[in-house]
Amino acid sequence: MATGNVALGNAGVEAAQPTAGTKEGISGASRKPVINDFTIQVATVNGSGSQSANSVLLRSVFGMGIPVSGKNLFPSNIAGLPTWYTIRASKHGYVARKKEIDVLVAMNAETAREDILSLPSGAAAIYEDSQNLKQYRDDVVCYPVPFDKLTATVCPEAKLRKLVKNMIYVGVVAKLISLDMKAVENALRRQFAKKQKAADLNWAAVEAGYNYASESLTKQDPFVLERMHATDGKIIIDGNAAAALGAMFAGVTVVTWYPITPSSSVVEQLIDYLKKYRVEPDGKATFAVVQAEDELAAVGMVLGAGWAGARSMTATSGPGISLMAEFAGLGYFAELPGVIFDIQRVGPSTGLPTRTAQADLLTIAYLSHGDTKHVMLLPGSVRECFEFAQAAFDLTEYLQTPVFVLSDLDLGMNNWMSETFEYPEKPLNRGKLLTAEDLTRLGGFSRYKDVDGDAIPYRTLPGTDHPQASYFTRGSGHNEKALYTERPDDYQNLMERLNRKFETARTLVPTPIVVQTGKSKVGLIAFGTSDFAVTESRDQLKKEYGVETDYLRIRAFPFTHEVHDFVASHDRVYVVEQNRDAQMLSLLKLDLPAEDAVKLRSVRHFNGLPIDARSVTDELILQEEI
Repeated sequence: MATGNVALGNAGVEAAQPTAGTKEGISGASRKPVINDFTIQVATVNGSGSQSANSVLLRSVFGMGIPVSGKNLFPSNIAGLPTWYTIRASKHGYVARKKEIDVLVAMNAETAREDILSLPSGAAAIYEDSQNLKQYRDDVVCYPVPFDKLTATVCPEAKLRKLVKNMIYVGVVAKLISLDMKAVENALRRQFAKKQKAADLNWAAVEAGYNYASESLTKQDPFVLERMHATDGKIIIDGNAAAALGAMFAGVTVVTWYPITPSSSVVEQLIDYLKKYRVEPDGKATFAVVQAEDELAAVGMVLGAGWAGARSMTATSGPGISLMAEFAGLGYFAELPGVIFDIQRVGPSTGLPTRTAQADLLTIAYLSHGDTKHVMLLPGSVRECFEFAQAAFDLTEYLQTPVFVLSDLDLGMNNWMSETFEYPEKPLNRGKLLTAEDLTRLGGFSRYKDVDGDAIPYRTLPGTDHPQASYFTRGSGHNEKALYTERPDDYQNLMERLNRKFETARTLVPTPIVVQTGKSKVGLIAFGTSDFAVTESRDQLKKEYGVETDYLRIRAFPFTHEVHDFVASHDRVYVVEQNRDAQMLSLLKLDLPAEDAVKLRSVRHFNGLPIDARSVTDELILQEEI
């Protein structure tokens, strides 16, 4: 697994071909120290309780002021199959997945052989001494540890040893990579803040592992940590929690959902936030959360609540999006607001439920039958998950159409370092709402008439106390006055106005982030979590090949004029994305003039693992024929 080629449920991985060496050749004493720039991978079994230990390791590195990221690769079952957690410390601030693993903690006997065979030459491996993994590699530094014996001395209760054993490896790793034990203790006691007895027991396990490594292991690998100050003022949070927080600040009042990996924690976190901050002193909740019977019902409730004036949302993933198609078309045609968070995963069908992808773009852009176009927001960080959640509610009510926020499993379920979020200062934008006073002044209104030339009509809310406030809402043909019609000209006028409204959305959605060097005719385009790999790849291209590149990160669909300008100003533009069929490239080709569309080239990554920088670099160099 250490190189990232996973075959869960198939007993292992495709092993790398190790280069033979000697112990002296890999000794840390003869190698230059690698400081604050390596990866640690913990190989365990799903359901073994390793999550707490891995979180302690991650937050300990963060506590030393070192930029860090963590990625959990887990199977789609409750317990028993292999799982891997990878922590990347990077003094440069890189957070994309790195192919190579530098320090392996092999706690799963079933995958241990494959795990160590996958390591690059010069890596280090920590494992249960009875496994004797040293027999497989003489070019990897091996640290055998009697985990079972150490655990038994710390934890008299046999039923708890499986959990406590994980903290033994925290102590061993801490010693070997010079992890500050004060930072470790702070992270551990935070992890068990409400369980003093558990905190004390686990800290004793950490100390046991640390003491054993101090007394019995000789440092031979070059990987060490040194304190930095690059995390001051920063936080660690996952994208789903950030999106939930943003939705609460956006004023959401109705939340409907049907649980599905990897989106469930959006609503689970939101429920916690709402219970804490949206309950009146008398105990009355100012929100409603409904678990529907399926995703179609969930989005139907969202649109009904949006029609009634609530700020409403649901969260789902690809299979749920497929079920929502019919109501998505109703929302577009009848012009109903509602926010849908899609935390993307691998498909088709059930696919790989616990793997990441960016493969719902084309589905959502045109979700439903007939001529339909939807607005999509594409956050590229946890901070943007927070910010775009708020933007989505303003956009959906202003445009009177469903708005989709597309994150993915990597961003949504993994921990990310981030700048703190800014408290929103702008008032909520409810869009073109007419009050009873407005209707009295105007003498009435036509629900679907373009009054201002932006193709966005005015609406009233149910319960508005005025005789001319009511109108019909229907998913069949209607004219400007919301009356039923099958006249060809009425239908054509309506569809043309909806298309103009989509053009108006171009001026309202988040604009892309553009990095122009002024030295290159080669451009890169990416979106979402592909940004992390592309940012690192651009540095690799410059440092290793002397190749300068410009870069544009798309943050929304429809595309704004900056996207058109960027492509027009370059000879070749590589579109980097995490799906097989180059879906973003397809959307761009549909949107760009023919003379610019031919400039686009594709860099695709679709094995279910988060995209890494080296893959981007290698593919671009191959296509550039350098």
